[in-house]
Parts: sequence; C-alpha cells; structure tokens
Amino acid sequence: MSPRPKVVVTDFLTEPLDCERRILGDVAEVKALNARSEEELVGRVEDADCIILFHLLRITRRTIERLQKCRLIVRAGVGFDNVDVEAARERGIPVANVPDYGTEEVADSALGMALTLTRGIHQLNGRLQGGNGPWSHVPAAPLRRLRGRTFGVIGLGRIGTAAALRAKAFGMDVLFHDPFVPQGRDKSLGVRRAETLEELLRQSWIVSVHCPLTPATRHLLNRETLKQMPPGAYVVNTARGAVVDTVAVLEAVTSGRLAGAGLDVLETEPPAADHPLIAAWRDPGNPLRDRIIINPHAAFYSEEGAVEMREKAAKNCRRVLQGELPWNVVS
Repeated sequence: MSPRPKVVVTDFLTEPLDCERRILGDVAEVKALNARSEEELVGRVEDADCIILFHLLRITRRTIERLQKCRLIVRAGVGFDNVDVEAARERGIPVANVPDYGTEEVADSALGMALTLTRGIHQLNGRLQGGNGPWSHVPAAPLRRLRGRTFGVIGLGRIGTAAALRAKAFGMDVLFHDPFVPQGRDKSLGVRRAETLEELLRQSWIVSVHCPLTPATRHLLNRETLKQMPPGAYVVNTARGAVVDTVAVLEAVTSGRLAGAGLDVLETEPPAADHPLIAAWRDPGNPLRDRIIINPHAAFYSEEGAVEMREKAAKNCRRVLQGELPWNVVS
C-alpha cells in the first residue's frame, strides 16, 4: 500500500493545523515544520507532494533539487521572491501564490500609515506619551489638508488599485505608474497615469509602494529617485522591503526631503539592531523617531484574511493531489 500524499507547511504556522486538515485531511498527511531557515528543511521536505511556504524563509535551488516527488509549491501570500522559481521550473514543479487574499488589509494599512503620518497622529501621540511638549497641535505643525493632494501609487495591481480607490475616496488626486497595466485602466478607475516613475515622484505628496520585488524594482526608491520627490513628501511601503532603500529613506527624512515614512516591510526581517534607520527610530532623543513608522510585516494580517490565505493555499494543494491543474501559477 502506497503512503498517503504529504503536504508540509514550512514556516510561520505551528500546530494545530486545523484549517489545512479540514481541507486536506482526507487526501493527505499535513505537517507543520516551523522552520526558521532553509537549513532546517533538510531531511523534512524531500518526500513532500506539496509545499506551503510563508515568508519567514527562502527556498532555493539546493532545496528544490532534493525534492523527489513535489507537485506544487504554494507561496501562501502574494509575493513569491522567496522561491527560486527558475529552479522549480527546471524541475517541472509549478509555483503558485495566493494573489487575492489580504487586499483590503494591505490597502487599509497603507492608507492608515499615510493618514497617521500626514495628520501628525503618530508624532503628537508619541510626544504626549513621553511628556514632551505642550498639550497642543503646535509640535506637529504645519499640517496640510489631504483633499486635492497627489497620492502616487507604484504598482496598480489588486492591492495598488484598492489603495488608489481609498485615496480617491478621501478626495485625493490619484496618480499611478505601472508599465504592465493596459491603457484605459486609468479611465475606468478615474485616476491618472504617469508614464515614468520620475513623472510620478515629481508630482506626488504621498508615494505608496505596491509593486512586486524583481531585479528591476530592487531599490526602486533610492538616493537618486527620492531626490525627485517634492520637499515634505511621504513614502509608505507595504509591498516588499527591498523595493525601498531604507538608508536612503533615513537620509531623506534627516535632510527634510521627506517629511516622514511608513514602512511595514524591510529588506531584512527582523532588522539588525544597529541598522542606522532602526537605531534612529528607537532613540527617544532622535527627532526622526516622530517621523518614521515601522511595523513588523503586519499589513497583510486580519483574522479573516489569515483564514482566507490558509484556505486558498490548502485548496490549491487539494486540486493538484486530485489531478487538477493548480490555480494562480506564477512559474
């Protein structure tokens, strides 16, 4: 009698895997590995029929070449830059993601960060909480009205579109740059298109990042591109940490080129304590502390969104184990 198919959840989730077993329990053995590094996968994934991967580690060629019978790798999330898709393609293993979960949550978080920064909420709360300054709006002055200001969106996919529509509802002038979006999308959404990144940056008071991480987008916002933004602008990143050069952000906030930044994602997570941005952000005596918001890659999260993500990843594995084609194949 042949063994039951095996589905492993590499990281992020621990037992009990109630959601996954509810969907897969009658067709496969399901196991949580709770790995923190790729090295911890050695001897534990080689016989897997399907792999569900979150964001705490990366699967490279050295792991993929050891897989004996894997039929699907599912990135339980939107970005799939932590999977060596080329190596998987060479082995004939499809890689899929879950592109439509968490759209509302990430878009809400992007607007939440933007509003918190531009309305001085974070700054005033921090000062009052620390007993610094008067019971007054003055320490956050000057604050500008949002209505009519330009909200720039880099990447008009599902989440970028949701963020654009939220900004539009606040009365902002929404401008986007995305070379992969067909002509006419701007008209259907009632937003404006910037043909180049420079065009978007020069006009935007707030820039919200919603593009995937690729070789072309790594450090898309850097020392040179941030100089193209108007003085007193803001950057919010809820996409991938490496799209934004955080040292350049620190320099831009220090110089006043940026009035503030909201970062849900960083290039290395968790970051090193001695990273210049982290050191400034944690220093109670550093004025930049009031102008920078950092979250622990949490924009995706809600109870409903977490269940949706897990269910869709598990259902995709079930499809493959039952001989059907997988959904949302990215490679």
